[in-house]
Amino acid sequence: DCGQDFHGAVSLALGWACWKTYVGRPEANEQRCLAMGVLGDVLSQSSQPAEALPVLEANLVLMRRNFSHDEQAILIAQSNLASLLEALARHEESLVLKREVFARCTATLGASHEQTISTGLNVSSSLYNLELWDEAISLARELLPPARSMGADQHLTLCLSQNLAMALRDNPESTRGEPRTNQRRGDATRL
Repeated sequence: DCGQDFHGAVSLALGWACWKTYVGRPEANEQRCLAMGVLGDVLSQSSQPAEALPVLEANLVLMRRNFSHDEQAILIAQSNLASLLEALARHEESLVLKREVFARCTATLGASHEQTISTGLNVSSSLYNLELWDEAISLARELLPPARSMGADQHLTLCLSQNLAMALRDNPESTRGEPRTNQRRGDATRL
């Protein structure tokens, strides 16, 4: 590793080279599964996201089958597939995976862990994109107190605050006074 981030054609060539190096190994080989994940990631980041879909789907199946004990690796594979589905405008399918990842992180890491809050932010963003306003608002309000404990100017805190503000703004059933009313109450549901 020379410390350089590769992109474009070079990244794609390295992804294919990684896969070709390990493809001959048994299906349950860890390096083979990791190489498949690398290939899926570079395909999804390139101009070929549709080609990445079967690779990332197969990678998730193999990770679940052969590495069920490695929960972190499975969560990463699910997150990568969810991001790709979002990029392919398959929002409902993406939301299902994002909810699974968030639930698992909450159960294993706790509600105030940074990774849990980050995966919750992903769910909140998907809910917003699907115009599921009430759920997006509720989840953002639930996640903001633990995010604020990491710092008011922390990236996750700012993103959650933005998601909440946008959902309140864009929700046709919200009244203009709703955010102000919540702020006056002084509870954890304020912006």
